[in-house]
Amino acid sequence: MKITTYQFEFRYYQRQFQSPLKTSHGNWEVRAGIILRLTDKMGTVSYGEIAPISWFGSETIEQAKAFCCQLPQELTPKIIFSIPDTLPACQFGFESALEEVRDGEHSLTCSGLLPAGNAALQAWQKLWEQGYRTFKWKIGVDLIAEELEIFNKLMRLPMSAKLRLDANAGLSYNQANLWLQTCDRLREDPTVSVEVEYLEQPLAIAEFAAMLELSHCHQTAIALDESVATLQQLQKCYDQGWRGIFIVKPAIAGFPSRLRQFCHRYQIDAVFSSVFETEIGKSAALRLATELSSPHRAIGFGVDHLLQQEGSHWLENLWNTR
Repeated sequence: MKITTYQFEFRYYQRQFQSPLKTSHGNWEVRAGIILRLTDKMGTVSYGEIAPISWFGSETIEQAKAFCCQLPQELTPKIIFSIPDTLPACQFGFESALEEVRDGEHSLTCSGLLPAGNAALQAWQKLWEQGYRTFKWKIGVDLIAEELEIFNKLMRLPMSAKLRLDANAGLSYNQANLWLQTCDRLREDPTVSVEVEYLEQPLAIAEFAAMLELSHCHQTAIALDESVATLQQLQKCYDQGWRGIFIVKPAIAGFPSRLRQFCHRYQIDAVFSSVFETEIGKSAALRLATELSSPHRAIGFGVDHLLQQEGSHWLENLWNTR
């Protein structure tokens, strides 16, 4: 039996954010990752991307680089599918390269990511002009009283807008309860036309039971994010009874084929989301999102405006420099 082999190369990259991205985990200034290149015996080239977020539950960029460095220059599918579950971003990157993903069109609606704090009050207008109608706003960054004041102003967005609140596990139980109570109250206010779609990951991963309880006590939905970063976490939360919204970041979830199996089996309410990957990883993630994301929800890939843009020859330039 003939074994398919691929010549393997990789390059490290860094991309600056336009300004540091503020979350409850701190400020994020540089997105670092790895671009993979596989070349088969016919000379056909395909690319994949490893874009880890260690504070979100994936491997570190250092662990990913060390893994790539110890691989042979000639790979087989068997080697790729033996990548351990402790390296989910590597699993995604290598299998995506095997699938020979190419950039393509998609018909999905994206949500636009707003900056934290007062800056959101101006930023939404430019995104609205670009066609965004769903917005995500980072909370748990400043004092809750200040954020609630800004939130009340954001609720005056144009009719038909949707707003997602992303706490990045940065709230206490009482703070999460207050946010949900506030959202529930505004749902009943006839003067408010904006829909709060959900509160994303209000509490820490270890507080799953409390989030499950809160999800049963309020009209406003809760979405899990950090709690379901990898496929193993997705399975665990589902087994523990979560039937709400799952935020799926395919680039750090693990092997795409296994993610497909999970989503098809359980038919979860999934919102696919970016990890600020390049166009290489994004095209692979959008392919999965087109197939698996809940059709009535905007996907979380409206983030290009937050990063310094790649030049038209960035991939070629990356490969021509060491």
